[in-house]
Amino acid sequence: MLDVPLLIGGQSCPARDGRTFDRRNPVTGAVVSRVAAATLEDADAAVAAAQAAFPAWAALAPNERRSRLLHAAGQLQARSAEFIAAAGETGAMANWYGFNVQLAANILREAASMTTQINGEVIPSDVPGSFAMALRQPCGVVLGIAPWNAPVILATRAIAMPLACGNTVVLKASELSPAVHRLIGQVLQEAGLGDGVVNVISNAPEDAPAIVERLIANPAVRRVNFTGSTRVGRIVGELSARHLKPALLELGGKAPLLVLEDADLDAAVQAAAFGAYFNQGQICMSTERLIVDARVAEDFVARLAAKIASLPAGNPEAADSVLGSLVDASAGTRIQGLIDDALEQGATLVAGGQLAGSILQPTLLDGVTDAMRLYREESFGPVAVVLRGEGDEALLRLANDSEFGLSAAIFSRDTGRALALAQRLESGICHINGPTVHDEAQMPFGGVKASGYGSFGGKAAIEQFTQLRWITLQNGPRHYPI
Repeated sequence: MLDVPLLIGGQSCPARDGRTFDRRNPVTGAVVSRVAAATLEDADAAVAAAQAAFPAWAALAPNERRSRLLHAAGQLQARSAEFIAAAGETGAMANWYGFNVQLAANILREAASMTTQINGEVIPSDVPGSFAMALRQPCGVVLGIAPWNAPVILATRAIAMPLACGNTVVLKASELSPAVHRLIGQVLQEAGLGDGVVNVISNAPEDAPAIVERLIANPAVRRVNFTGSTRVGRIVGELSARHLKPALLELGGKAPLLVLEDADLDAAVQAAAFGAYFNQGQICMSTERLIVDARVAEDFVARLAAKIASLPAGNPEAADSVLGSLVDASAGTRIQGLIDDALEQGATLVAGGQLAGSILQPTLLDGVTDAMRLYREESFGPVAVVLRGEGDEALLRLANDSEFGLSAAIFSRDTGRALALAQRLESGICHINGPTVHDEAQMPFGGVKASGYGSFGGKAAIEQFTQLRWITLQNGPRHYPI
């Protein structure tokens, strides 16, 4: 069992009232981590520590910040085994956590490369003798709220570019992966970023609304970023707006994968299986809608069903498990309700559908219509549905018939045709002849519609985590009308 204290001002500490909560393995029920349950006063203390550390961190030369972030990236990667050891919090496979650490280290490296790219500009002025500049400066304390599903990647993403831009950070850990999120803070602390530069607080699940509201309301918090469900994202966005805090929101998805009639079906099947079922479909970019030209749909579905048969889900520690567990049994119950609703209204179960506790076999349904909940609702599980149309325009209409717009993919041998179609897809991300699940640290990552607004990643994030200021220098006399 892992002991998970708070990290405030560089110090490990319990909650002020000594409360804890347990995070259990969803498969075995064993306690994986015993976690400090922060109070409102702990939340205040974390922000105060970040505020106290801000002047020194913001004043560091850019190459010194770069050096510290690069060192932290190396330390994070070197401790991969410790992160994998905490995979029991979410029931994920070890290879998923290993990939998480690798990409998270790259996120820190990419952020390090950005410390010298925070540029301003000189703007011509109509005022004689006025030298006008637009400068980007650190904002202050940034609040990052990260989810459990890609715990190392998304928590690191919540703090890396804010740090590179000269801000200090409070990370609110997920209640479902608190040990992993706390370990990120510990690695950064031990890498020498400085006391209070990164603070991590955890809270009991029932305390989350009050803790989040307290953190956002704190005057020292100047920016908010949140990755998670659209439902909670709306709350975070409303709270941030109430306190006039800019928020970067990366929310839910219902990613479509379009298979045109000229597609390489084997390549499309491989991408669809990976995108729909990797990490049990618990990825914001997961392929949930397979939008297939009717002329090749039967062939595609048959090939995908054969692929699914080679992807058994089970206890992540079992040698024959290719896929692991859902985050908990209640997720399985919720997803089963979506499947049952579709089947009751005439959908066909092509593969999977068997649920045992938190283990749901990869599932494929055909004959899904817009009357069924699975047509529109995000399953956030290993479930994909087949939607059929004939011709590019029909497929495009189906793809855009969603409140979400995060990731998408198109398979076609005619790349020019696919590129023209991609420009009309309502999504923040689109991959041609590649899976919907794809991320690189330097790429702009964000969605449209109910999938949120703003972008993480590389240069795109500089705008999110700096304040643009107009500064003038008057040389010589200036004329005034009075």
